[in-house]
Amino acid sequence: MGFETCGPNEVMVVSGCCHSESVFIPGGRVFVWPGIQKLQRLSLNTMTLTIDSMNVYTQLGVAISVTGIAQVKVQGSNDKLLKAACELFLGKSEREIQKVAQETLEGHQRAIMGCMTVEEIYKDRKKFSKAVFEVASSDLVNMGIYVVSYTLKDIRDEEGYLLALGKARTEQVKRDARMGEAEAMKDSGIKVM
Repeated sequence: MGFETCGPNEVMVVSGCCHSESVFIPGGRVFVWPGIQKLQRLSLNTMTLTIDSMNVYTQLGVAISVTGIAQVKVQGSNDKLLKAACELFLGKSEREIQKVAQETLEGHQRAIMGCMTVEEIYKDRKKFSKAVFEVASSDLVNMGIYVVSYTLKDIRDEEGYLLALGKARTEQVKRDARMGEAEAMKDSGIKVM
C-alpha cells in the first residue's frame, strides 16, 4: 500500500495498528501500513432518489399516488455524522445506501400523505414537500445522511378525483369570468345614459 489518496467526493477510513479509533480522511491522502492497517472508502456523492408512494389513503380516505424526487448524500463535513454514516454504511455499496435512504423517505412521504387531504397536497405542494423534507431530514441525519432537497414531482389517482377537482375549479373560474363580464357590461350601460 503506502500513500493512498482520494478526491473530495469520498472519505477514506483507516483502522488498525497505531490508531485507537478509526481515522476519517474526507478528501486528501494518508499513509497506510500494509498488513497491519485497513483502508476502506465511502462515497460522498450526491444521490438522486425517486420516491414512489402508490395508492396511499389520505386523511379523508381518498387513495392517491405521489412521486417525489430527493437529493441525499453522506455528510462528510461533520465528524460525528460521518462516524455514524461509517458505522452503518462502511463496506456497503452506494446502491445499498440509496436503498436505505429511499425506504426511509418513502415511509415518511406515506405518513405525511396520511395526515393531509388530497386538496392540501394538490393545492399546497410546497407545504407537503416541506413536511416530508423536515421529517425525513431529522431521521436520516441520525444515519449520517443529509437531505439536500426534496420536491414533489407528481400527484395522481385512479378514480378521477384530481380530474374532478380540476374541472370544478375550471367551471368556477369560467362562471366568475362570465359574472365579471356581465357586471362590466351593466356598469358601462349605466355610464352611457
